[in-house]
Amino acid sequence: MKALMAVSLACLLNWPTGARAEQRASVSATSSLSQEHWNASRTLSLRTPAGWQVQSTSGEPEVTEARGDGLIVRILRREGELGLDSLHVECMLVRLAGAMETFPQVEYEYDFVGGEVGDRRAVDSAFTVQYDAAVEGHRDWRQRNLTVVGGGESVCVVAYAPVAVWKKSKPARRLLTSVVESVGFQKWH
Repeated sequence: MKALMAVSLACLLNWPTGARAEQRASVSATSSLSQEHWNASRTLSLRTPAGWQVQSTSGEPEVTEARGDGLIVRILRREGELGLDSLHVECMLVRLAGAMETFPQVEYEYDFVGGEVGDRRAVDSAFTVQYDAAVEGHRDWRQRNLTVVGGGESVCVVAYAPVAVWKKSKPARRLLTSVVESVGFQKWH
C-alpha cells in the first residue's frame, strides 16, 4: 500500500530574526486558506483564500501562480535535484517585469538564510525590487525567494508584495506568509 508523505514549508528551520514571532502570528491567517490547489504534476499543493486566481502550466520549469488581494505567489518546479545555491540565484531573477524594466540594484532584507524542509535543503532570501514602470499600480515590490531541493525535484517559491502594502498591512504580511507556508510537497513511496 502506498503512503502519502506531505511536508510543508512551515517547518523551515533557521528563520531570520523576528520571523518566528511573525510565523506564530500567521497561524490565525491560515484559517482563511480554504482553497487547495495543485501544480500540473501534482507533486506540490498550496492553499489560498477563496477568490484568488491560480493557474498551473506544465513545462520546464513547471509554473504555478496564485494571485489575490494584491499579492502574488509563483512556484517554479523542475524535475531532478539541481544545485541549491545556483538555483536560488536563478530564481531571484524571476521578477514581475523584464531585466531591462527593472532597476539593477536590489535592497536586501536578508539573503541566503539556510535551513531544511523535512529532508530537503532550503535557502531563503528577501529583498526589494524597483521597477521602471508601475506593476499592478506599484513600482516597489518586496520579493521573497524560498528555494527547496530534494525528493527528486527542485522548487522555487517566489512571493511578491507591494512594499507599501508589506510595510503598512500586518494582515497582508500574515496572509502572504501563510500562503507560502501552506506549500506542501507530496511524494508517493
